Amino acid sequence: MRKGKRQVKASYKDEILQWDLSRLSNAISEKQISPVEVTRQIIERISQVNPKINAYITVLAEQAVEDAEQAEQEISNGNWRGPLHGIPLGVKDVIYTKNINTTMGSQLFKDFVPDYNATVVEKLKQAGATIIGKQNTHEFAYGPTGDRSHFGPVRNPYNLSKMTGGSSSGSAAAVASGLCYGALGTDTGGSVRIPASVCGIVGMKPTFGRVSKYGLYPTSWTLDHIGPLTRSVKDNAILLNALSGYDSQDYYSIKTDQEDFTRLLGKGIKGSVIGIPSSFYFERVDSEVRNQVNHAIEVFKSLGAEIRPVDIPQLQEISLAHQMIVRCEAYAIHESTLTDTPELYDAEVKERLLSGLTPIALDYVKAIQMKQVAIHEFNQILEQVDIILIPTVPVLPPDIDQREVMVDGYPEHARSAMNRLNGPTNLNGFPSLQIPCGFSASGMPIGVQLIGKQLDEANLYRFGYAFEQEAGIPTIKINIG
Repeated sequence: MRKGKRQVKASYKDEILQWDLSRLSNAISEKQISPVEVTRQIIERISQVNPKINAYITVLAEQAVEDAEQAEQEISNGNWRGPLHGIPLGVKDVIYTKNINTTMGSQLFKDFVPDYNATVVEKLKQAGATIIGKQNTHEFAYGPTGDRSHFGPVRNPYNLSKMTGGSSSGSAAAVASGLCYGALGTDTGGSVRIPASVCGIVGMKPTFGRVSKYGLYPTSWTLDHIGPLTRSVKDNAILLNALSGYDSQDYYSIKTDQEDFTRLLGKGIKGSVIGIPSSFYFERVDSEVRNQVNHAIEVFKSLGAEIRPVDIPQLQEISLAHQMIVRCEAYAIHESTLTDTPELYDAEVKERLLSGLTPIALDYVKAIQMKQVAIHEFNQILEQVDIILIPTVPVLPPDIDQREVMVDGYPEHARSAMNRLNGPTNLNGFPSLQIPCGFSASGMPIGVQLIGKQLDEANLYRFGYAFEQEAGIPTIKINIG
C-alpha cells in the first residue's frame, strides 16, 4: 500500500470523532479512512480530555497504534473481519487484559497484571478491534456513583462537577466524550445502565449468561453481567453480536443460537404494546426526569405503540432481595482481604462490603428464592406486553462526593437514589436497554429503560432504534469543560 493512500481526509478531521461506530466501520471497510489515523486522533483527544474527566486509568497508546496498523494491513489485503475491525474501543478496568494492568480501581490491585485475557477481550481481538485503554471504575465496581476510585473520581462530560454514575463510570464518560467508539462495562445493580443514562449514551445489560464473565473480577457471582456502552442503538447491537455466545469457562454461561442483534432494526413498532408499571418504578422520581420519560412515552405512542398500565407484584421485595444477595456475595468475595488489609479499601466501599457480614444464612436463602418470584412476575407481565418501560435513574446526577439528594421534597442517600430502579432485572437476569430520552433544564442527560423477555435483546433494540431515529437525541459531548 502506498504511503498516505488512506489518510483521514481533511474534511473528516473535525467530525470523525463525532461519528458512531457503524459509520466509522463503513468508512474503514470501504478504505476511505485509515484505522491508524483514527486511532491516533483518539489518542490525541484522550491526551486533551482525559485530564479533565479521568475516564482512563491506563492508555495503551503504543499498542493501540500497532494493532491499528495490523488492522489496516489486513483490510488492505482483503481480510476484513467485520464491523469492529480497526475500531478503537475501551474496556472497564475490572475485566482482565493479558500483560496489561487491571486495577479494579483499587489500591490493592494497582500493580496487578493478569496473565490471560477475559473471554470478552479475546472476542474483541478476534473481531479485529483496537483496545485503546482500561477505563476507570468505582472501586471493585461496587457503587453506583462512580466517584470512589483509588485513581480519583470520573467527572461527567456534561458538567465536570457532577457524577458520572457507576460503576462503569470511565467507560460511559469515555464513550460520551469521544474518547472511544464503544466500551465494555459491567452491571450488578445497574452499573452499565446508570452511567449510560447519566452520561447520555446507550447501555445494555444483556440476559444473564448471554455474555461470558470469564476473566471478570466479580462483584456478585449470581448477579454480574458484562454489557456494551455505545453512542447509538445500532452500535450497541453490533458490539453485542461480537460479545455474546456460550463459554464453557464461565459456569453461568448459557447455550443459545448465534444471532444477529441488528436483525429487527428499522422494522418499526406499530401495533406493539408497551407496559408502564403502576408502582415502584415511578415513585419518588424527579419532576424533570418524569417529564422526559413521559415525553418518551408520547414518542412511542406516535410510532404506533399502545401504552398499557401494568402491575408487577412484590417489586419492593424483589428489590430488597437483590440488595441482600449483593451484600452477601460481595462480602464473601472480599472476606480475606478485608481481614488482612482493611486499610487499603476506600472507606465508603469498605463500609458497604462489611454490611454483608451481618445477614444470616436464612436471609440469603430467602433472597435467592425471590429470584424465582422475580422471573415469574416479569414473565407474567411480558406475556401481555412486548416490553416494559421505566426511568433508568430517578434523579439528576448529584455533585461528586454529594451523599444526600432531595426527591419529591424528601432526603435520600445518593447511592440509593442512583441505583434504586435497576436491581430487579439483575435479580431475574432479564435484558434491559438504556437509551437517552432528553436533557434537564441544566443540560444534564436523562435516560429511559426498556425491559424485555429473556434472550429478547434484538426486540429491545428494535424499540430503542425506533425511538432513537424519531427523537434524534445527541449522544456525544465534544466540548468539555
